[in-house]
Amino acid sequence: MRTLKLVSITAPMMALIVISAFFVLMRASLPNEDGDAVLPGLNAQVKVNSDELGVPAIFAENRADALRILGFLHARDRLFQMELMRRKSAGRLAELFGRAALDSDRKQRVYQLSKTAQQIVRDLPVEQRRLLRAYVAGVNAYLAQARILPPEFLLLRHRPEPWREEDSILVILSMFQTLNGYEQDERMFSVMEKALPKDLLEFLTPDTDSYTTTLVGGETPRRFNPGVPPWVFAGLPEPGALLAQAGVDAGNVVIGSNNWVVAGSKTVDGRAMVANDMHLGLSIPNTWYRAGIAYPKRRVYGVSLPGVPGIIVGGNDDIAWGFTNVTADLLDLVSLDVNPDNPLEYRAPQGWAKFGIHTETIQVKDAPAVEMTVRDTIWGPVSEQSLLGKPVAIKWTALEPHGVDLGLLDMDDAQSVQQATDILNRIAAPPQNVVIADRAGHIGWTYMGRFPQRVGFDGLASRSWADGDLAWQQFLAPDALPRLIDPPEGFIVTANNRTLGRDYPHAIAHNWALGYRAFRIAELLRGQNRLTEGDMLAVQLDTRNAVYDFYRQLALDELSHIDVKEPVLQQAGQALTAWDGHMRTDSIGAALLAEFRSQLAKEVFAKIVAACQVYDADFRYAWREMETPLRLLLTQQPAGLLRARYRDDWRRMIVESLTRSAQKLQQEYPDKDLANLAWGETHPIILHHPFNKVAPLLGELLDMPRFESDGCAGLCVKVMDTAHGASERLVLSPLHPEDAIFHMPGGQSGHPFSSHYRDQQPYWQNGVASPMRTNTVAHSLSFLPR
Repeated sequence: MRTLKLVSITAPMMALIVISAFFVLMRASLPNEDGDAVLPGLNAQVKVNSDELGVPAIFAENRADALRILGFLHARDRLFQMELMRRKSAGRLAELFGRAALDSDRKQRVYQLSKTAQQIVRDLPVEQRRLLRAYVAGVNAYLAQARILPPEFLLLRHRPEPWREEDSILVILSMFQTLNGYEQDERMFSVMEKALPKDLLEFLTPDTDSYTTTLVGGETPRRFNPGVPPWVFAGLPEPGALLAQAGVDAGNVVIGSNNWVVAGSKTVDGRAMVANDMHLGLSIPNTWYRAGIAYPKRRVYGVSLPGVPGIIVGGNDDIAWGFTNVTADLLDLVSLDVNPDNPLEYRAPQGWAKFGIHTETIQVKDAPAVEMTVRDTIWGPVSEQSLLGKPVAIKWTALEPHGVDLGLLDMDDAQSVQQATDILNRIAAPPQNVVIADRAGHIGWTYMGRFPQRVGFDGLASRSWADGDLAWQQFLAPDALPRLIDPPEGFIVTANNRTLGRDYPHAIAHNWALGYRAFRIAELLRGQNRLTEGDMLAVQLDTRNAVYDFYRQLALDELSHIDVKEPVLQQAGQALTAWDGHMRTDSIGAALLAEFRSQLAKEVFAKIVAACQVYDADFRYAWREMETPLRLLLTQQPAGLLRARYRDDWRRMIVESLTRSAQKLQQEYPDKDLANLAWGETHPIILHHPFNKVAPLLGELLDMPRFESDGCAGLCVKVMDTAHGASERLVLSPLHPEDAIFHMPGGQSGHPFSSHYRDQQPYWQNGVASPMRTNTVAHSLSFLPR
């Protein structure tokens, strides 16, 4: 008789078994890319061919079926991304991540975006809602048939709720908030208005710079004061060192993009071309999902946003288009007068009105639920953060009736620049600069989105609307939005810069991005008349930074006037002399110039920040056109502005700022001589998976490998910073889509075990041209109606 031998399982063996089982589950959760699948609700068979990068091309007999399949594919490849976006927008992340997400949820609940999304769905035109329902049904079809969900869901032990129509709107509102939903501009200006004389306020908040190039309305700015009387500085307080140093944001990264379009007269064979690189926070998976959609008499392709039906940026058989953020002023903070005899009332044009009050319950994983009270007014919800001691209501276009729709779906039908412009002007969406090219070689530019028509004020600072003299008078009419078609120069450029002059009758924005990127793109295009797609990509990758020329010369001039004995300054001088004018990985002196400019801004604006921090301890001066007053002050060198320790000695301040900059870099890179410290060594790029915030060790496995990159945070065409940069690069002629170029970080799939999780990263990271569309069919799926 044989005896059975029992084997004891040790802890390491058990760990190995668990890990192996986990890996088996992960592999099993990968989707099928070939074969047949039955999908309820389809009207006819739909075929999906995917290329070697996993980019799908959908072929359907009707549009609703095509979008149903797009919803299925979005869920299949990016379900966790979709889950995070709808939850972030609605303020429901704590249900997944616990207390770590509670502050984010509290802030979001104030906006009540879930309620807004429900109303938007109810208000959608009939055809848009029909197509949205088809898309939502596709998402839910995947959820119904997925037996093993992607890894993030398994690790969180969470199964997502069915997708709803309002969830797609929540995703749009999340993007709206990222692009145009910020309160900080008005908060900053309101504090400055309270603390500073009017002349100084205007000087510090211009809408122009030496690089500005407008498209419509002439070149004259709306807001520019080239100098202020010397006595203005005498009344500024002496700052405390810590407060002043923390209160200037010289970088002020813009959520924006570059886009431009060139006419056939500028290209090698008459084709018009669009170039677009949209700058967003960089993460894994990428924001965008590539796709092509074909149904009878229509074909559209480009990038889509997981959770939303349709193509966002790209082209069809007749046109191509690309976006940049307008940086428009779409949000006002309405100062509220609370009834001193009844704190439940606020003053409105009709007299005392009661706050709308309700309780929001935030469910928290592994902790008790948290309740918060949200107040409403006739203008919008009340912000949790007061301003200058008073509560403020949030008036924001995204929360207004008809502020958002799915009108971008109509771009499928556009056949010319003129038709596309008409469609774009009617779309309710996060406002964008849109450039367009068509097959006939025509080019154009216009705005997309809704813009408030203000009455009685310009929207720069918070005001009380209680008297009824200030208001929004609906939105600007579509035909009031600016347009430019076929300009004589043969190209149009936008880069979040000021595109409008004073002669344009409406104040769209105040805090535009510095105009250098647009200036540089135009400079590169102006001298070329035989442009190809490769030439356009080269412009997207350009790293010239002429903004730093001023600071390099300033430093070298000051060093030439003193006997430089300190080794750190000697090295600084060598690094400045060696700078090649670019922000390449091997550029010497670039890191020093970046730090020098930042140090100068903190010193020059120290007293101004101190004056503002009297009224708001958290105040930060972050005006995007800061370069204009900074250069003027460094050139004019007025008495009374610098801190007392300098006794108006600007040369001493400049040299000490350079010394501090050099010393800081020496401390951060002790093994490097400044004369040999290359930009790339100080400029690492890491693309994080969302799990990096809650489980760093696991996140590191999911992140993209760290790499050194050229480019910079906004002062060169190639925008690339630690966690911010080009979320895609596109060059496309509708006449020759086979020659189109496309880049994006990561890959199509959000599944870390997929071969398409990171296979597009090398092209994007290294700037190597890769085709936007291929004829290769690596996989083929057929979806059959039930």
